[in-house]
Amino acid sequence: MALRRPPALSGRAVRTPVVVELFTSEGCSSCPPADTLLAQLAEERQAGSVELIALEEHVDYWNDLGWTDPFSSRDWTLRQYLYSGVLGSGSPYTPEMVVDGTVEFVGSRTEKARQAILEAAGRTKIPVTLEQGSANKTGAVSFSVKVGKREGAAKRDAAEVWLAITETGLRSAVKRGENAGEDLQHAAVVRSMTKIGEAKAEGETSFARVATVPLQKEWKRENLRAVVFVEEKKSRRILGAAEIRIAQ
Repeated sequence: MALRRPPALSGRAVRTPVVVELFTSEGCSSCPPADTLLAQLAEERQAGSVELIALEEHVDYWNDLGWTDPFSSRDWTLRQYLYSGVLGSGSPYTPEMVVDGTVEFVGSRTEKARQAILEAAGRTKIPVTLEQGSANKTGAVSFSVKVGKREGAAKRDAAEVWLAITETGLRSAVKRGENAGEDLQHAAVVRSMTKIGEAKAEGETSFARVATVPLQKEWKRENLRAVVFVEEKKSRRILGAAEIRIAQ
């Protein structure tokens, strides 16, 4: 099942951004198939009506079971706990896929993922623009972020604006734990995620800011992307998003 729908009547495909998050760990033997699925979905990032934005978030609660995931962060574990509270998934688990902050399921379920993405693409999103600016002497890069008008029900909950940096092409030769001996490859690994403000409830432009994000020297610039998304604070529903490749 491909991520395709009929083109718009104008003859030009209208792509709706859909954020797909995968909570994963190199210490989990059930995760590699989900990692592969996310990579496949990311390759189809502009198929039909869908502009898929992938976020691979490595949790840290597997780190004491034989292998410390080099890409793991407590921050992603805490983010997963927030989803568990609002989506009713119980205790956090891996691999878990979350689509647009509205639905969660086992991250290796291909057909479930594709169906959830298509359903998310059918929802109206707030327009979001993201442009790269200049870099300073320390290597930090500025980004201009603008968020359009928040409509109707979206005004009932505060809307946080987040800016993330992802890196593709990462891999690990796992030496211990459940995946010992495996060469694991990853797509769209989240390197950083920063809240840069909140979108206002009123106005044609609900948010506008230039935000500066540090880029670490070990991150390969040619493999980096910047992602901005607007997420309701209570429901965790993602209202809009945008992604760009970071210029070298």
